[in-house]
Amino acid sequence: MKLELFILPVSDVDRAKSFYEAAGFRMDIDATIGENYRVVQFTPPRSECSIIFGKGVTSAAPGSAQACT
Repeated sequence: MKLELFILPVSDVDRAKSFYEAAGFRMDIDATIGENYRVVQFTPPRSECSIIFGKGVTSAAPGSAQACT
């Protein structure tokens, strides 16, 4: 089995976006649909797994992703 997508709960979408841009991740999408939904997807260099975060993407608490190895 291969992990292709990881949902990352964040408290500040723009701050997270800036962090992953500065880290050299490729931005795949930044889409806003209405005022309650925004999804941002990044893929790390040479990776087959992307991360998604945003507003309204998950009900998980920001910072709750632990030990994801």
